[in-house]
Amino acid sequence: MLNQTSMKKIIITSFAFLSVLLVVSCKQNSDSEIYDQPPKWARNAIWYQIFVERFNNGDPTNDPTVESISTASDFRPVPDDWSVTPWTHNWYEQDDWAKNMKVGFYDGLQLRRFGGDLQGILDKLDYLQELGVTALYLNPVNDAPSLHKFDVRNWRHIDINFGPDPEGDYEIIKSEDPADPSTWKWTSADQFFLILVNELHKRDMKIILDFSWNHTGVEFWAWKDIIKNQEKSKYKDWYEITSFDDPNTPENEFAYHGWANLASLPEIKKVDITTEKKSGYPYEGDIYEPVKDHIFAVTERWLAPNGNVSQGIDGYRLDVADHIGMKFWRDWRTYVKSINPEAYLVGEIWWVKWPETLMNPTPYVKGDVFDAVMFYQIYRPARYFFAKTNFDITAQQLVDSMNFQWDRIGKPYRYAMMNTAATHDAPRLLSSFGNPNKYKYNAKPDADPNYITGKPDEETYQRVKLYLMHQFTNIGAPQIWNGDEMGMWGGDDPDCRKPLWWPEFEFDPEYRNNIQPAEKEFEEVGFNSNWFEFYKQVTRIRKENPALSSGEIEFLEAEGKLLSYKRFNDKDEIIVMFNLEKHMHTFKLTSTGIWEDLMTGEIITSDEVLVQPLDYQILKRAE
Repeated sequence: MLNQTSMKKIIITSFAFLSVLLVVSCKQNSDSEIYDQPPKWARNAIWYQIFVERFNNGDPTNDPTVESISTASDFRPVPDDWSVTPWTHNWYEQDDWAKNMKVGFYDGLQLRRFGGDLQGILDKLDYLQELGVTALYLNPVNDAPSLHKFDVRNWRHIDINFGPDPEGDYEIIKSEDPADPSTWKWTSADQFFLILVNELHKRDMKIILDFSWNHTGVEFWAWKDIIKNQEKSKYKDWYEITSFDDPNTPENEFAYHGWANLASLPEIKKVDITTEKKSGYPYEGDIYEPVKDHIFAVTERWLAPNGNVSQGIDGYRLDVADHIGMKFWRDWRTYVKSINPEAYLVGEIWWVKWPETLMNPTPYVKGDVFDAVMFYQIYRPARYFFAKTNFDITAQQLVDSMNFQWDRIGKPYRYAMMNTAATHDAPRLLSSFGNPNKYKYNAKPDADPNYITGKPDEETYQRVKLYLMHQFTNIGAPQIWNGDEMGMWGGDDPDCRKPLWWPEFEFDPEYRNNIQPAEKEFEEVGFNSNWFEFYKQVTRIRKENPALSSGEIEFLEAEGKLLSYKRFNDKDEIIVMFNLEKHMHTFKLTSTGIWEDLMTGEIITSDEVLVQPLDYQILKRAE
């Protein structure tokens, strides 16, 4: 017997198929009918990515406890003397409870909590608007015991420690039948999240949430039923289980596939696989139907709370998207767009083989899966051009690389891309530029003791400025990893996840020599107001000049370490110039005229501009 969700999926799929037939026959249908274009607002977005637990602690009364971060299976045992870490704590100093565990620094770090929550985001909305961001991407906020929260207890609720009443929310969740959406209620954390969504929409800001439909945690309700009932569980086919326990033997034969071979992340069952399933490549396949029904119900819950799209989120970021079959993604996109045609879907499409080969995003941005991907493919070559690394490339190589990516992607998708630089999964921008290593390779001190984890030198700051000017004047929507605008530094995960350096706090000095066994040296850390002002300038320029978000691009000069290009539309023309050579260089403008320096407001009347070494200019035709 088909449930309500299954019926709706059939109707939607049939509608999508009929729409495609109509397009083929008359080619008159609008985008809203076939949903094959990114939402128009995506090209104008300035993204700000928030890792909620480390963003801001607005309500200390809801801080995590030993109970709320523990798992019954003890994959990550929490000591009895555990406590929340003070926000201003020296990052590289072990907590007392971690010292008592007698484990290495990084072995205990995943248990740290600082208490960031939704109130903390609400309290900083004025700050985010002053910075100039227009869209928030929140790392997972679903209820989960871990720091990263991809190990969900459930997908249908906001984490109990992100809302105002963790104990009350826990009781509400227990009162539901998780398999029956008609029994789902709204916890205090859920309601607070919807208040946040409403406040963002009042400010004309968007918000998307991070989900992984590929796996759950061991505290997920269906998984716990399997652990208890084994082959008798009605959810036994939800996961990739290879063998059940035989109660007639003393051994435990229960075995299953965890994502990335992590036992703490049991993987959802994939079905109807008709092509090779290989990490880093798309494959044809689906998700087991009852799980798919559940995912669809959760999807609608956040897109249209109580049936109201205006109160819902504006899209999703999809984790490890290549691990899920393309049939599922096509069906899911159709379902999402039927609820909100303006929803934005961005996939994590990253590695074929780390750290050498990045994935080809093309199969995912043809109109039937995602609207964009996190565009690491456009950042890596830019880093090799703008940063001082052991993998230096020329301006022409950078241009060739960008054109290669753009040429295999339809124009609407180029402009909707999330142009990602630093994230929760990569070194902070300043540290990425301050180290010569290959991108995301040996990018923290336990992998490379020579990795620079402290304050970068002045040349690094200047090089990052050049990159940011490029990022905010390039095709695609720029993204900021929370805290980068404060001048924060830090290596790869977890060092990129320090609590944010808000100006109202005075932080303990940080060990300059991180975890290395030597007499400790100290580094002052804290909010960098000059750096924040620079970010404000580049966001202002982006927002005030539509040619930068929707205009054409033409490369004017690309030789050695010299790069210039113009962005233009019917009304405006903007020229951006970068000199990474050791000598001054004169760039030719497109013509003599009156030009305005968009950083300083200075007026220039010439057909050429002298740019100093390791510097840039951005000019707009004023007449």
